[in-house]
Amino acid sequence: MWNKIKSQLEAYPERLKVARVLIENGLSARGDKIFLGEIEIPPVRIARVAGVDRRTVNETLRTIKQNPELRMIFDEIRPAGASLKEIAKHLNLGVVEISVVNARSPGILSSAAVILNRAGLSIRQAIVDDPELSPEPKLTFIVEKKIPGELIPELLKITGVAKVSIY
Repeated sequence: MWNKIKSQLEAYPERLKVARVLIENGLSARGDKIFLGEIEIPPVRIARVAGVDRRTVNETLRTIKQNPELRMIFDEIRPAGASLKEIAKHLNLGVVEISVVNARSPGILSSAAVILNRAGLSIRQAIVDDPELSPEPKLTFIVEKKIPGELIPELLKITGVAKVSIY
C-alpha cells in the first residue's frame, strides 16, 4: 500500500509527509475533509503534525480526490483502535515486544502466539507494525498478566526473531 501511495506522490515530498500522517493515524480523506472515524479533523492540525502548511494539506486532499487509486485507499482507511501498550503497567497487563530480522518472514506472529498460549497467557492485543511504514517494525503482544522471563529464550528460538523485550 505505501509503495502505491509513494509512487503517486513522490514528486511532492511535502504531500507525501501529509499522506504518511494520515496513514499512520488511520485518518481517512473523503472529499476535501479529513476524518478520524466520523470526527472531522481540521487541516491545520494535520499540517502541524506533518510539518507543512495548511495549503499543502489541502493540495494533498485535492490530489487524493482526483486520483482514483489514492481515493480508494484514503476513502476507506479507518483507525485501528487504541493500543493498551502505554497503559498496560497501570492495568497489570504484560507486554512483549518482538523485533525481527525480516518483517516479511512468515510464522512469527503465530509461533509467538502459541508460546504465549502454552504459558496460559490470554492475548488482549497483537499489534504488528507495517514494514513499509516503519523502519524497524515490531510485533507487540499485550496479555492478561505479567509475562514470565523464562519465555524470552523460547521466543528467541522463533525463526526470524532478533530481539525480545518484556515490559
